[in-house]
Amino acid sequence: MQALPSNAALVSIDVQQAFDDPAWGQRNNPDAERHIAALLAAWRRSGRPVFHIQHRSAAASGRFQPGTPGYAHKPEAAPLPGEPVIVKSVNSAFIGTDLEARLRAAGIDTLVIVGLTTDHCVSTTTRMAGNLGFATFIVADATATFERTGPDGRQFSAELMHDAALASLHGEFATVVWAESLMSGLNAIPKETAKGQKA
Repeated sequence: MQALPSNAALVSIDVQQAFDDPAWGQRNNPDAERHIAALLAAWRRSGRPVFHIQHRSAAASGRFQPGTPGYAHKPEAAPLPGEPVIVKSVNSAFIGTDLEARLRAAGIDTLVIVGLTTDHCVSTTTRMAGNLGFATFIVADATATFERTGPDGRQFSAELMHDAALASLHGEFATVVWAESLMSGLNAIPKETAKGQKA
């Protein structure tokens, strides 16, 4: 794993209790929250910035309504006092928020993305991060998703959806990495920043 800049930001997306609802169906990577917690702890020890993204339902009947248990962060990803929490209402954490402005103001050009779900909000945010010119890494084992039903009724497993989303992102919008490798590089001195995007 290439060393990361001292101000590389960890962006934790939608690690909220609403995703514990069994109505979502089968999920892959039950260890995602454990890896997210380990990354958050390592990031905090290194003094690098952390940004938490919290989804708020646009519809009154949504699972992510403020004031409901589902809106709350999971304990493994709970923000500490002083860590910014950015609330969004669409898939991308950059739409309708000041996330990009905060990152630019802090001189941050490298993002490491974790959270839920791989093929929806994590993917959308990662794609926009790459398009906006950030050097972007997505952590394969600190993300997860659910099974999906296609428009023709075919069933796609959670593992297939997860793997396909990562394969689509890797080398085009971001670099796919794993938590252990990423944490091993936190204290190394960076030589240069890997963009992870194709020309």
